[in-house]
Amino acid sequence: MKAFFNKILLAAVIALNVTAVSAQVVKWDSTYRPGKYVEQVAKFKADPKSKKDFVFLGNSITAGTDWAKLLDLPQAKNRGISGDITFGVLDRLQDVIDGKPAKVFILIGINDISRNIPDSVILRNYKTIVSRIRKGSKKTHIYFNTLLPVNSAFEKFKNHYGKDEHILWLNDEIRKFTAKNVTVIDLYPNFTDQDKHLRAELTKDGLHLIPAGYQVWADFLKKSGYLTER
Repeated sequence: MKAFFNKILLAAVIALNVTAVSAQVVKWDSTYRPGKYVEQVAKFKADPKSKKDFVFLGNSITAGTDWAKLLDLPQAKNRGISGDITFGVLDRLQDVIDGKPAKVFILIGINDISRNIPDSVILRNYKTIVSRIRKGSKKTHIYFNTLLPVNSAFEKFKNHYGKDEHILWLNDEIRKFTAKNVTVIDLYPNFTDQDKHLRAELTKDGLHLIPAGYQVWADFLKKSGYLTER
């Protein structure tokens, strides 16, 4: 009888441990797409394309400005979709590739982090984005931006806060990108304060940029020569 109860107890302990392990597994969804994703993709496809285009590809941080006006570059095309993740970019990447643009500027990943997509998966998607562009549009120069910091003091996007180690790890990996026609743009240091947070004077909510923030970005691009190099 004692042996029987010991077996019951052991089974219960194992069941509890399995339940605890399962509870610790963070769920994430690669199929998530923002509400206006389909509408925006259709709009992008309908937009005329040129091999002289400079495509700015990303999420709301990219979507939040008029790049042609900001940079005084009529050929600059905004391909940012608010809320987008790396899987969403991969789904709509072929349209960018088919246009054979001169340059593609990529900033994506902070929403992946907020949605608990593993860093290794985000990095894999980064490499897939680069590989597909290099294969499908050989003359396109790819500019891959490091992720911007966030600022939790604003308390508006809590899913994006408290995950600085993920931003730092991915940025370190991005800085290692070395391939023909691939240039890393290290945006991150231009936007950090003394505590490594997004500078408060450049944001309205600790995540998105205000015009002053986009001006910092534009000035950096111009000063660094990324817009004029061939």
